[in-house]
Amino acid sequence: MENLALERVAPDRQAVGLKAFARIADAWSLTLREAAALVDMSESTWKRAKKPGFAGDLTHDQMLRLSALIGLYKSLELYFNEPIAGEWVKLPNRGPEFDGARPVDAMIAGGLPKILRVRNYVDALRGGV
Repeated sequence: MENLALERVAPDRQAVGLKAFARIADAWSLTLREAAALVDMSESTWKRAKKPGFAGDLTHDQMLRLSALIGLYKSLELYFNEPIAGEWVKLPNRGPEFDGARPVDAMIAGGLPKILRVRNYVDALRGGV
C-alpha cells in the first residue's frame, strides 16, 4: 500500500519540476538546446516535456538536475538584484568553477556533478563564504 502512494506522488513531483524549470529557462533566456542539455534531454523531448501533461518518465539523474537548477535559480534571486540574477548563467565568469566560461556552458559540459558544484558555489557566496 505504501508503494502505491509513492508511485502516485512521483508524477506530480515530475510535473512540478518540469513546469518550474520551463519558467526558469524562460527567465534565463535559455535556448532550446541549452535548456534541453541542462536536463539531459534531446531538444525534441524537452519540447514535449515542458508542456503540461508530459507522459514520459524522468530518470533519477534528470530529477536531481531539475532540483539543483531550481535551487540555483532561487539562490541567484536571493543573492543578486535584477537584472544580474536573470543574466548570471549567461555571463562569462572568472569564478573557480568557470575559468571564464558562462555558467550555463560549464554546467552543460560538466553534467550533474558540475550543476551541483555551481549550486553549492552560489549558496556559499550567499552565505558569506
